[in-house]
Amino acid sequence: MPTCSFKGSWYVAMAIYHFSAKVITRAAGSSAVAAAAYRSASRLHDARIERTHDFSNKAGVVHSEVMLPDGAPKAWRDREQLWNDVEAAEVRKDAQLAREVEFAIPRELN
Repeated sequence: MPTCSFKGSWYVAMAIYHFSAKVITRAAGSSAVAAAAYRSASRLHDARIERTHDFSNKAGVVHSEVMLPDGAPKAWRDREQLWNDVEAAEVRKDAQLAREVEFAIPRELN
């Protein structure tokens, strides 16, 4: 286990877990297409507002994929198509477009 020193004493360095959940809403000015482009470090075109969101130069994204349940339309394997269809299906100005769950688990956890 990693150790560190603080004011002359030695401590075991332990990572702390992290969990957050949030809703991507149109009322907050968010776009599901923009959020997907950012999280996947990709370039996606938002057909609803005719804007391209380009985060392809964003560092730190190791892996990104679209996982779908059985029976989902094959067209939704394309991230841009999936999130543009979400934007088109939700018409209210206060629509909840997506939910994001983020967590980190310490390596020391066994």
